[in-house]
Amino acid sequence: MEPNQKELRTVANQEFIEALNQLGDILQESPPDEEEAALVEIQPEESSESESDQKFDLAAWEDAVADIEKYLENRTSST
Repeated sequence: MEPNQKELRTVANQEFIEALNQLGDILQESPPDEEEAALVEIQPEESSESESDQKFDLAAWEDAVADIEKYLENRTSST
């Protein structure tokens, strides 16, 4: 691998880790009740997407968050 490519990968890796850390911080914060209620109420009245396109798999999101948390724990324990 060329030295320039290695530097780019190192920088990209550092930025990715920083973004994951920021995401972890955001996920650990609990929004105030009013803000949470506002987030739940925001839904488009009419949309060109079908109902099935708007739904998401909560279990898949929970698995993804768990994977990220595990990665962050492993990352911080190994440094």
